[in-house]
Amino acid sequence: MSTPLLGYVDRPGPLHTLTGTAKLVLVIGIVGAAMISFDARFLAALAVASIVLWAASRIRPGDLAVVLWIVGTFMVLNNLLIFAFAPGYGTDLFGTRHVLIDGPGRWDLTSEQLFYQAVVTLKYFAVMPAMLLFITTTRPPEFASSLSRIGVPYRVSYSVSLALRYIPDVQRDFRTISQAQQARGLDTSKRQRLGVRIRNLVSVLLPLLLGALERIETVSSAMELRGFGREKRRTWFDERPFRARDLVVIAVAALLVAGAIALVVLNGGRYWNPFA
Repeated sequence: MSTPLLGYVDRPGPLHTLTGTAKLVLVIGIVGAAMISFDARFLAALAVASIVLWAASRIRPGDLAVVLWIVGTFMVLNNLLIFAFAPGYGTDLFGTRHVLIDGPGRWDLTSEQLFYQAVVTLKYFAVMPAMLLFITTTRPPEFASSLSRIGVPYRVSYSVSLALRYIPDVQRDFRTISQAQQARGLDTSKRQRLGVRIRNLVSVLLPLLLGALERIETVSSAMELRGFGREKRRTWFDERPFRARDLVVIAVAALLVAGAIALVVLNGGRYWNPFA
């Protein structure tokens, strides 16, 4: 079977050896630091660190090709929409105006706007690799135990774990139903016109949705029969004790957040202004 669209990749590397809690705290630290600070230097350092983590994780870009394509498309679309609806936001933000290209109407390309949108793009490179790495290097049961360990109610933790666990199953069912429908003459490939492909795709999604609802009902009934949710706390089979490397990772996450807060104080705001 092919690699899941988004899920655990069983190719052990350095990140696989960390506890789920340590990895989760690291991701929260990276995301929190990126949200707090808009300093381009800090975001560039986070982006480089995320890319280095990716290189060391043994996760290949092909394992998440579809997800990376979706994220990349959204990133480009986000930048285009920012420029379309707020082409002067960078100028208003930094208080100066250096025109690079004299465009029609108010759509002049300025250094300030280009720099602002580069900062927005850096946020994607700083946050997304770390988040995807956490999902691909953490098994769903360990993910659930890590959420519970940081204080998330175990009912919510287990629900998240189930959702991630069934992504490969849904992907497999989609492939099976699609192949069955193609055998009946419903082609969803690029050879068909877009309208025909969409109509044929509905014939695939409907049984997929009904099968997913049936699976949800089965799992819910099984969990209810076993008394899930009756107790206020529960133990986890995949919960592992912290080791030195886990404590180091948690400390790094705390330092990232502290560094982002310190930069806000030093810069007198969330942005670093190179045009001042």
